[in-house]
Amino acid sequence: MQPTSTVDRPEAPLAPNSRTFARAFADVRDAWHHRELWAHLGWQDIKQRYRRSVIGPLWITISMGTTALALGLLYSQLFGQELDTFLPYVTAGFIIWNFILGVVSEGTDVFIANEGLIKHLPAPVTVHVLRMVWRQVLFFGHNLVVYFIVLAVFYPALTQPYSMVGDELNSHPGISWTMVLAIPAFALIVVNAVWVALLFGIISTRFRDIPPVIHSFINLIFFMTPIVWHVGVLNKVTGGSGEGNWKVLIAELNPLYHFVEIVRAPLLGHTQDWHHWVVVGGFTIVGWALALIAMRNYRARVSYWV
Repeated sequence: MQPTSTVDRPEAPLAPNSRTFARAFADVRDAWHHRELWAHLGWQDIKQRYRRSVIGPLWITISMGTTALALGLLYSQLFGQELDTFLPYVTAGFIIWNFILGVVSEGTDVFIANEGLIKHLPAPVTVHVLRMVWRQVLFFGHNLVVYFIVLAVFYPALTQPYSMVGDELNSHPGISWTMVLAIPAFALIVVNAVWVALLFGIISTRFRDIPPVIHSFINLIFFMTPIVWHVGVLNKVTGGSGEGNWKVLIAELNPLYHFVEIVRAPLLGHTQDWHHWVVVGGFTIVGWALALIAMRNYRARVSYWV
């Protein structure tokens, strides 16, 4: 009997390496193509939260308005500031801060909270990040109603040149057409919100101690950020001398100050300091680079870590 000849068969193709930047970019691109999915889920999140409420999402606006009014009344008396310019300052700052707070707080838990969908829904992991960011954008839209109400009440004072506390030498021109700059500024913050959630979401999924640590420090950062106080007050406490410059430098070293200011300044007719845009642009580039590196190395492991 002749021995059976062995037929050479081609080996099964090796699975392509998942740790590539191409796959990281593809995940983000495919998530954008699924925008109908995450946009619908984000809207459903808000409807579900206020499902049996009488006034529904208006509770978001009422809560924001009450908090902004209380903080504005309190700190205007503490700093001796005119209410008609300081209350809009606090309101705009607090609305922007609330968006940043929501992105950072929920961004650390974005993959952990979507464990079921990640394990059973074959979709890019970036979909869950975009869903969360879109939900925060909707919250921001509801809160923006408070700004327009305050703007309508104090419009005469905001259209005239005015100065903030401790900044009497620098008169702000007042509200004008430059308000439109708030639109690209907020869009830039949204772009940063995506990489923040991607980066910290992946890290927090692997190391579960990260979310409690961030939640503990976020309230401290709020008081360190010029939201309910103006940077000019740091010079005022030293009598306007150069001794207060180091305190202003500390405020400038806070990256969240620049993120808040690029949106708040045009909304209030403040003088545009373009270095805020430079700082935010730098964080955008560096942040997305770090997020893509994390996506390249650990995107495939998220489903195992949750």
